Formats: sequence, C-alpha cells, structure tokens
Amino acid sequence: MSSFAAALLRLMALALPPAALGWWLRIYPRRPLVWLAVLPALATAALVLSFDRAALAAIVVLDAAAAVAVLADLLTLPRRKAFSLERAAGRTASLQKPHAVTVTLLNHSRWPRRVTLRDGAAHELRPEPQEFRALLEGRSRAVFHYVLRPRRRGAFALERASLLVRSRLGFWQRLLDYPLATTVNVYPDLQQLGQYALLARTNRLNLLGVRRTRRIGQDNEFERLRDYTVDDNHKRIDWRATARRNKLTVREYQATQCQQIVFLIDSGRLMTNESAGLTLLDHSLNAMLMLSYVALRQGDQVGLIHFADAIDAFVPPRSGMRQMSRLLHASFDRFPRLVETRFDHAFRYLNAHCRKRSLVVLITSIIDEVNAADFQRYLANLVGRHLPLAVLLRDHRLFDAVAPEQPNTQQFWRYAAAADIIAWRHQVLTDLHNQGVLSVDVFPEQMTAPLVNRYLEIKARHLL
Repeated sequence: MSSFAAALLRLMALALPPAALGWWLRIYPRRPLVWLAVLPALATAALVLSFDRAALAAIVVLDAAAAVAVLADLLTLPRRKAFSLERAAGRTASLQKPHAVTVTLLNHSRWPRRVTLRDGAAHELRPEPQEFRALLEGRSRAVFHYVLRPRRRGAFALERASLLVRSRLGFWQRLLDYPLATTVNVYPDLQQLGQYALLARTNRLNLLGVRRTRRIGQDNEFERLRDYTVDDNHKRIDWRATARRNKLTVREYQATQCQQIVFLIDSGRLMTNESAGLTLLDHSLNAMLMLSYVALRQGDQVGLIHFADAIDAFVPPRSGMRQMSRLLHASFDRFPRLVETRFDHAFRYLNAHCRKRSLVVLITSIIDEVNAADFQRYLANLVGRHLPLAVLLRDHRLFDAVAPEQPNTQQFWRYAAAADIIAWRHQVLTDLHNQGVLSVDVFPEQMTAPLVNRYLEIKARHLL
C-alpha cells in the first residue's frame, strides 16, 4: 500500500468519529466552513510543490488558527433549551379552504440567532409558505403565520416543528426538532354551510344557484308570530297583530316536516376519478352535506349509507342539527377504493335498516352496462316503497371529446366513441324515468345546486 493511501485511510479513520457524532447530534457544516477548508488546502499543496519551508510553516500556523476558530465556533451552537415553540391551529379544516396556523418562536438566550423554521405539516395539507427565515434578537419572540390548503380529507397529525440554527461565525448549523402535537381534521367543505345560512337569512339563495320553488297546495302550517324584518314578504304581515302590538308583525309558517332522506354514497373504483382537483367522492360528500343541512333546517330526518364492496359506514336517519356532526364524523375519513361496487349489499342494508318511506339519493358514476344494469334494477325495485333519486356524475373528458362541431381526422374517432357513450347514458336516464326513478345528471363540481333544487321541488310537489 502506498504512503498516500495509508495517509488517506488514517485521515478517514480520524474523521469518522466526529462525523458520526455530528450526525447523531444533527450538526452539519455550512458553505463558509467548506471554503475555509478548501482554500488553505490548495495553498498548502502549491507550497509543497514549491518546497518553500518558511511559507509552509506559516500556512501550518494559519491552518491551526483556522481549526481553533472552527472548533470554537462549534461551541457557540445553541442547545435545544435555548428555544421554545408554540403552535396555535384550529382542529377543524375544510377541504381546499384556507386554514390559518400560527407558530410562536421564543429565543431564551442573550445572543441574536439567525434561524430557519419549518413546521411539520404533511404535503397533503399544502402549507403556504413552507418555511420561514428570520433573525431573532436575544430574549425575544417571533410570530409566524401560514395557511394550510388541504387537498385530502382525513385526520392529520402535526407532531413536530423543525428549527435550523447557525453558529456565531456561521461555520456550523444544527437541526433541532421540537415536539408539538396538533391534530387537524380535514372535513368536506364546511364553509358552504355558513354561506348558505347567510344567504338564506338575506333571501339571496339564487347566488348559490338555488331556485325559489313555488309550492303546490296548502302544506304550510302556522307556526308563530314574530317581528317584521326587511327581508320578509309584505304579504305575510298580520295586520290585526300589528295593530294590537303597535309594531309590524308577520306570520311564520312551517312546511311539512319529519320526512326522511337517506344517502347512498358510492366509494368504489369509479369514484376515484378527479374533477376540479377533487375526487368524485369529495364532490359527492360536499353536496351531501349541503343538502343534509338544508333538509335538517326544514325539520326532515337525514341518514347515510357509505359503501363500496361492503358497508363502510351507516348513520341512522335522525332530525336536528346535531345530525350534521354525526354525518361529518362518519364521512370525513372515508376515501374511494379500487374495488368493485356492490350495489346489492347497499340496497339489502337499506331494506333492513330503513323501512320508513324515504327519499333515497344514490350518488355514483357509470361507465358500462354491467354497473348500469345493477343499480338500475335495484332503484326500480324501490319505486313504491321509497322515492329513489339517482345522481349520475359526468366525466369532463367524455363531454369535451364531443365539443368540436367539426372534428378533424384525429378527433373523429374519439368524437364517435364519446358520442356513443353519451347516447347510451341518455338511454339509461330515459329508462330510469320510465321506471319512476328521478335523476340528476351533472358534472361533479356543479352538483350541489341542482341537487338542492331537486329536493326543494320534491318537497313542493309532495312527491315524498
């Protein structure tokens, strides 16, 4: 073995223990340290080739001084107890909606520190921004604000936050982890419920696409008298009560209540497709929650059966706004699976657990005759005992293929195939209508308003 190789092995043997210790303590060199090591090494190599022993001695002295400075700077790295972190975040977030998080960093030492902070949010939460850089003065604090925009439902644990700190001269850096346990439950879009309540109070539901439905017959019953507001219809003013109280008074009515809605939400392989950045199941849950909120406000009962190849969750039909919490907890951590949907399991479970006449809302997607024949047969069997409503979700790629009025040669075959599938879908919807099954055929991201409108229409026409 040559003397050079032996020297290299000895150097590696000497460097291995400090490297292992640094890895265990999570201490890493920075770029200034690399330059401090490389430039004197090159100068030393040049002097060795020139055989200038006086200059070589000076370089050795400078190298020793640099080594002392590097080791002394290593001792200035802060310990974990020099900092403390606090996180403030709400436990409930909505899918694809901004969710604010605040992290407070405290510097307990007397010296200013340059730090880089990164919170431990999963990439599915999409934190914006992902990290912060700051110069923290001695015995001070800094507050950092960022936003989560979750792209997936479920329970996410933010277990720790990471802090990258520098030494005094900047030769070293150290990674410090601080345990901060926070759980964020990402639910379907909850903000739409507050928006609906606000627009309902101000009689502006048309902004959400909800139409005002004219009621047929006299199903409204007097409920109470209350003070007039600017949003009330003047036809409901009770002039006798107004004269008696010397204050404008209106009559408030309640619609027929205690009717029952049961949702059948498919979470099989067909619901894994995406539209507008969300899966078909996410869009289905958003629409289900909105219609549930509307129905519960009307005094109806709402239930849920979540299924794929088996029954995943069941919420018995109940009334009252507490039912919203049960529906949320039963659905927020359910995800579509690459399994074949078993409609027979879902409808048998429905017959066994929901005997009262109900509006049965099945939300699914179809692409072939096998699936269509299954759910079509089971929905038709419900007619008479229940009122079935099939919500079929469209595929943008299918309808975009027939968008060109004059397709070129390359588009023609796709155009013909898509047109054939769309004609078949139209025939399925026609067959459902002839069998007495109601239907809604919409794009996933446009499902909420048509579904609510169809429910209000059913209530107004006394179909349930």
